Amino acid sequence: MTQHHRWVTDEPRIPFDFDVLYEDAGIVVIDKPHFLAVTPRGMWYRETALIRLRERYGEPDIVPAHRLDRLTAGVVVFVRDPALRGAYQMLFQERRTTKVYECLAPAAPIRRPRYGTIASLEPPRVFPLLRRSRIVKQRGILQAYEEPGAVNAETVIELGAGGYVERNVRAYTLYPRTGKTHQLRVHMNSLGLPIVGDDFYPRIIERAYDDFSRPLELVARQLSFIDPVAHEPRTFTSRIPLG
Repeated sequence: MTQHHRWVTDEPRIPFDFDVLYEDAGIVVIDKPHFLAVTPRGMWYRETALIRLRERYGEPDIVPAHRLDRLTAGVVVFVRDPALRGAYQMLFQERRTTKVYECLAPAAPIRRPRYGTIASLEPPRVFPLLRRSRIVKQRGILQAYEEPGAVNAETVIELGAGGYVERNVRAYTLYPRTGKTHQLRVHMNSLGLPIVGDDFYPRIIERAYDDFSRPLELVARQLSFIDPVAHEPRTFTSRIPLG
C-alpha cells in the first residue's frame, strides 16, 4: 500500500543529521540524532529521518523496521527492499533483538515506586535491578502512566561504566525486556531518577519546537540481532555522546 503524506511548506529545520552506520541491499542502519522524528507525524514531514533517507537515496520504498521516540537518539534500522520488510519488522515485533540504552539521571537513592516491583539482581547491591510494572499510554495524552494490574513492562537498570558525568548526575545503562511507549522514561522517573532533559516526566514542560538547548539524555546505544536474510549476528552501536 502506498503511503501519501501531506506536503508541508512551512516546516522548521532540524539542524541535526544522522550518520549511516551500515547499509547493504536490504537495509540502512542510521545513528539518529535527538529531536529528529523517525517518521512523519504532526508538524514534521520532510524534517524526519524517513523522508531525508528517501530523498538522499532516491528510494521511495524505504520504511522503518521499528520506532524510536523523536527525543531519543541512537540506532534505527530502515528496510530498503520491500520484499524484506516483513522479515525485519517481525524481528522487532517478536522481540528477537537485544537493545541497550544509556541515559543520564540523578545520582540519588532510588525511591520506592507506587506501582509494580523492584528486585535487586545482585544483593545486597541496589544495582543492577529489575523494574516491573504495568504501563498504559492513552491516545491523545502525552504522558504514559503506571497502574495496578498485570505486568507488561520490564527493564533491567544498572549503573553506567562512566561514573559521574557532572555533579549529582550519573550514567545508567538500561536493558528493556519489553517495548512499551516511554517505558524507560516512566521506569526511571518512578524510581525518583527522571532522565535529564525529560520534558514529560515527572511533569510536562512546555518548550518551543525549535528549542534544541536541552536534549533528552537518552541514547539507544546498541542493537543486536541475527540477520533474518544473511543469518549472521549483527551489532550496531551509536556514537552519539551523552551530556
